[in-house]
Amino acid sequence: MTRSDDTEVPDYPAKLRLDGRNFVVIGAGQGIGRQATHALASAGARTFCVDLDRDLADDIAKEVDGIAWSGDATKRDDAETLFASAQAAFGRIDGLVDIVGMARYASLLEIEDDDWNWHFDIVLRHAYLAMQLGGRVMSGSGGGAMVFVASVSGITSAPRHAAYGAAKAGLMSLVRTGAVELGPSGVRVNAVAPGVVWTPRVSGYLGEEGRAGNEQNTPLRRVALPADIAAAILFLASDLSSYVTGQTLVVDGGVGAKFPYPMGDL
Repeated sequence: MTRSDDTEVPDYPAKLRLDGRNFVVIGAGQGIGRQATHALASAGARTFCVDLDRDLADDIAKEVDGIAWSGDATKRDDAETLFASAQAAFGRIDGLVDIVGMARYASLLEIEDDDWNWHFDIVLRHAYLAMQLGGRVMSGSGGGAMVFVASVSGITSAPRHAAYGAAKAGLMSLVRTGAVELGPSGVRVNAVAPGVVWTPRVSGYLGEEGRAGNEQNTPLRRVALPADIAAAILFLASDLSSYVTGQTLVVDGGVGAKFPYPMGDL
């Protein structure tokens, strides 16, 4: 201790550990989901690996010695079965990580109702169901941590992102509400908002030319890898963030901190 401070110093590395805790990971099969599942498992968590694609769920479960489950997390019946199965398998649920989200890009003047509705299912509905159903289970067993993957598209705006951005903004609002309502039960609710992440899907869509352009526009001069987002998820899932709730952590390499239009070497 110092002359003016005798408070206990925690074991900070130990606060990152998740030994003995059980996490449901929705969208675990590839990209950010796969890396997040590995991050949780490497810190000692047992994982319930959820993916719409049964083969992907099986693959990641084998990689981390987890439990595979496949179903449509946007459907209430499936979501109820998901959480009932996870609780039956583990006895209790200590955490939830939800990565699911995709976009169909179209201008505001051209987007069709079916695509608008699809975005709110694939971005927001599963999160609402997971937060509600997972919140009921976790609130009754001492609390835990929920982490959702939002997007910088819900914070700023971009051409052809109208529906996707609106749904992601809704997700971040839901996270704040969840934090306020579930906090007294010991459940923390946070989100990570990535910029461009070089997942298998994004790499196929943008190609190397798109990667080079995004690297040039990013102050750190590289695009994010799924592991970069998984690291932020692990922080928010662990006791290192035990007094953090209702927040969205932006992980975009500094793009949001700069003037949005590239100028010269910027």
